[in-house]
Amino acid sequence: NKSKTLKMSLAATASRRAVGKLSPSNTALLVCDVQERFRPLIHKMETVINTTKFMTSVAKELNFPIVATQQYTKVFGPTVADAFADPKDIGTLVPVFEKKKFSMMTEECSQHLTSLNKTSFLLVGIEAHVCLQQTALDLLDQGHDVHIIADGVSSQQSYDREMALRRMESCGAWLTTAQSAAFMLMGSADHPNFKAVSKLVKDHMALKNEFNE
Repeated sequence: NKSKTLKMSLAATASRRAVGKLSPSNTALLVCDVQERFRPLIHKMETVINTTKFMTSVAKELNFPIVATQQYTKVFGPTVADAFADPKDIGTLVPVFEKKKFSMMTEECSQHLTSLNKTSFLLVGIEAHVCLQQTALDLLDQGHDVHIIADGVSSQQSYDREMALRRMESCGAWLTTAQSAAFMLMGSADHPNFKAVSKLVKDHMALKNEFNE
């Protein structure tokens, strides 16, 4: 019986991964290099910031971890405070790892992610075709599920963003939107945090989404 139960559990896990289902219990949100110096440079950056704020708020509400990185902070500045409902979370509730490597998967950050024991990773940030893409490929290479929040990632040039999304999807990453991910993480209107997350959705939808243009 134990063997049968284990097989059923493994089959359920494999099935969930095969279609990219999300659950707060096995999910973490990665915020890649959403820094002040990039703010005037990135294609539709205000939407990326608004979406990052929405996703960090959802993660906090549903109690799954957030991890951020900063690329060469001395040059590119700190994480954008507007990307969090409470900027005080940056560096406290949300660990921030300094890096020069393009991928978020530095030794220090990788060790932290391993300690979280998560199998699904939501990605927001920049630049889609450099740091974000290399992070996604590293995670996929390790056998993790990777979900790209399409309205939360960008590059300086729209064509680079487009090619990066295609590249990541072709390698096995799931492309989704912030709102879709939020509702999948809850799974039901019976979820105890449904009202709180629904308010976040409503507030986020009231903001301009430049990717709709």
